[in-house]
Amino acid sequence: MTASKFVNPINTPQRRLKTICIGAGASGLYYAYKIQRHFDDFDLTVYEKNAGIAGTWWENRYPGCACDVPAHSYIYSFEPYAEWSSSYASSKEIYGYFKHFADKYDLNKYIKLQHQVSAATWDEESATWSVQIKDLVSGEIITDWCHILVNASGILNAWRYPPIPGLNSFKGKLLHTANWDESEDLTGKTVGLVGNGSSAIQVLPTILPIVSKLTTFIMEPTWVSPPVGMEYKVYSDEDKKRFREHPEELLEMRRETENYLNGQFETFFRDSEHQLRAREFMRAEMTRKLGDPALVEKLIPSWSVGCRRITPGRNYLESLSDPKVEVVFSMVSEVTEKGCKVLSGSEHEMDVLIMATGFDTSFKPRFPVIGRDGKSLAEVWEGNPQAYLGIAASGFPNYFVSLGPNCPIGNGPVLLSIEVEVNYMIDMISRYQKENIKAFDVCADAVKDFNEHKDEFMDTTIWVDECKSWYKAGSSQNKVTALWPGSTLHYREALAVPRYEDWKFTYYGNRFDYLGNGRSVAEAVVHDLNSHVGNEDTSKIDPALKRAEAKKESVQ
Repeated sequence: MTASKFVNPINTPQRRLKTICIGAGASGLYYAYKIQRHFDDFDLTVYEKNAGIAGTWWENRYPGCACDVPAHSYIYSFEPYAEWSSSYASSKEIYGYFKHFADKYDLNKYIKLQHQVSAATWDEESATWSVQIKDLVSGEIITDWCHILVNASGILNAWRYPPIPGLNSFKGKLLHTANWDESEDLTGKTVGLVGNGSSAIQVLPTILPIVSKLTTFIMEPTWVSPPVGMEYKVYSDEDKKRFREHPEELLEMRRETENYLNGQFETFFRDSEHQLRAREFMRAEMTRKLGDPALVEKLIPSWSVGCRRITPGRNYLESLSDPKVEVVFSMVSEVTEKGCKVLSGSEHEMDVLIMATGFDTSFKPRFPVIGRDGKSLAEVWEGNPQAYLGIAASGFPNYFVSLGPNCPIGNGPVLLSIEVEVNYMIDMISRYQKENIKAFDVCADAVKDFNEHKDEFMDTTIWVDECKSWYKAGSSQNKVTALWPGSTLHYREALAVPRYEDWKFTYYGNRFDYLGNGRSVAEAVVHDLNSHVGNEDTSKIDPALKRAEAKKESVQ
C-alpha cells in the first residue's frame, strides 16, 4: 500500500468523472440535470445531432403534432408547468417546456448541437469509450473519450421511408411526418396519406379543411380512442394564472390525471374486466363516430385494445366520412410519377404524398457500438434485442441506454420511466466514482433470466395478440421487445435499488482502497460527530416490510 491511499476519508471520489451522453431529448436533459445535481468533480458533454434540443419534439413538426397523453402528465415529476395552452399540448409547446427546463437549470453549457455521434468503441486496457463525432456544420470528425457512455438517442426518431417500389419516381412533393417541410403549403392541393398510426391520425383532420381532396391509404384496422386521461380543454389566461398562484390546485389535478393513467394498466391483460370494458366502450364510440357501416367493418380491429399503442384521435374518425376524403383500404404497391397504385391495380393521383409510416424500432444503435471482444451491439441485438431492465447490454461495460429494449415506453407516463432509468444510472455511476471501480458489466445470465421472465409474462397480456405493432418491431409474430413486463410504477420499484449481484465489477487495485484514511465524511468534511444521536428511530423502513407487517396484523 502507498501512503496516498490514506489521505482521504471513505467514499471520496477516486477520479474526475468524464461522461458523454448521446442526445439532448427528454432523457439527455434529465441525465445532465442529475449529473450536475449529484456530482461535483465531472466533465459532461451531450452530443446532439439536431440544431435544437428536445429530440422528437424538435424534429416532429407535422400539422397537428401533439402529445397523446395529457400535457400535465408529460412533464418531469418535480417540474410542473402552468403555461400549457390546452390539456393536450402541441409539439412546439412541448419543445418550449424542455427549453424552459434546460434554461432554468443551465444545462445548455453541456450540449453541443449539430454534433452527430458516428461510432463508439470500448477500450479494455484503459476502460474507456472512444467516441467519434461528426460536426455537421464544418464536416470535421472529432474523437472524444469518456468513462461512462449513455445512449439517450431515443426510439421514435429514426424515421424512414417504406420500401415501396417507385417512391423516388414521384414528381409531386414527397413528405414524411417525421421530416416535415414547414414551407410546403397544402392549400388547395390533392394529398395522399399513407398510414393510420398516431401521426396520420393527427395529420388528417388538421389538414382536411385546407386541401381540395385527401386520399388516405389504410393497410390495417386500428383502435382510435377518445383523449386518454382527460377531455380536451383549452386553458384560458385565468386558468394558467390560477395554476401559477395556486400550485396545490395544479398538483391535485396532476395527481388525478396520474391516477387515471396508471390505473389503465389492467387493460393490458387478456380477458380482464378492464379489457372487456375498454373494447365495448371503444367499439361503441368508433361505431358512432364513423357512421358508415363499411368503415366500421374495416377499421375496427378484432384484436384487443392496446395490442398496438392506443391512439387518441380528435375528429379523425368523423373526418373519414367527409366528402373530400377517399378511404382506400389497401397497401400501396407502387408509387408512380403521378401518385400511388394499390394491389387492385387502380391508381390515385395527387400533388403531395405524405408518408406517416413510422420509425425503425429495432433498438439497434444507428451507429457502430463496439464492446468487449469486438462485439457489435447492432449484431447482438439483431432480430431479438435482449437488454437488462431496458438500460444495459452484457459485453458493453460502462454503457447505459435510455428507453432501451423492454422499458415501459407504452405502459404509462414515459417521463417517469426516464426518471427511473437515469436515477438508477446515477446510483451506479456514484458507486463507480467512489469505489475505485474500473468497469461494470451486466452478467449475461442476468440478461438471459430477465428476458425469459419477460417472455413468460408477455404471454399473459394482450400485447402478444396478432396485430402488427412497433412493440414487436413492426411484426405480428415477433417477441414483445418494446414494453416492460409490468406497470410503470412496477418499473419504478424494480429499479429503485440496483441489484449489484447482477453486475460484474473490476477494480483499480484493491477493491477496499475506497475505505481511505479510516475517517468518515462526517468527521473529515462535515465535522458532525453527534447527529446520529436522537430520541426516535429515523431509519427508512422498507415498504415491503411495512406491507408484510400490515398483512400480519390484519390476519391476527
